Amino acid sequence: MLKLYSYFRSSAAYRVRIALALKGLAYDTIPVHLLKDGGQQHASAYRSANPQGLVPALQLSADGPVLAQSLAIIEYLDETCEGPALLPSDALGRARVRALAQMVACEIHPLNNLRVLKYLKHELGVSDAQKEAWYAHWVALGLQAVEDTLARGSDTGRFCHGDSPGLADCCLVPQVFNARRFNCALDAYPTINRIVEACEQLPAFRQAAPDMQPDAE
Repeated sequence: MLKLYSYFRSSAAYRVRIALALKGLAYDTIPVHLLKDGGQQHASAYRSANPQGLVPALQLSADGPVLAQSLAIIEYLDETCEGPALLPSDALGRARVRALAQMVACEIHPLNNLRVLKYLKHELGVSDAQKEAWYAHWVALGLQAVEDTLARGSDTGRFCHGDSPGLADCCLVPQVFNARRFNCALDAYPTINRIVEACEQLPAFRQAAPDMQPDAE
């Protein structure tokens, strides 16, 4: 049985939960609370599984290897497991989908994840208002680029690429969830909003949502 080390509000873990659900794969959730006990991701037991001390991590079997980094995990699942393809069959399509996914996972998310926000507040002494402004700035800059790419792309369909959800949608939906949680304005992104709405109607995306997780608060 697969074991997913996860935190219900982690957007990176959320991406992997969506991919697992789209593939129809069963797994056990191992909660790793990012705030309790000084951050359970820093505990030596978890660090032995994932030296980076981040979620998610996916253990492939009871004594099997542990995979880290959400995009690497999702691509591994797509390459090794049956179920709907999460990447297109053509090289150009795969490049486009990976670019969209990385616009979220490598450009927006790293600037706004928990450890960065904590550093801004506790080490640099920024106010809550300044922290929120920082968050909103990078969300707006990143989502506008995603919106423009999707709106202008002939390969954009019901979802980010065509009419089946894939890797890019696995990344986009959690990022929009986070933007809503931080009260970021989203009216300027009609294509994103349309795609996210279509995703959220699917059982796999509902199953993976933060409020459906066993560690949800």
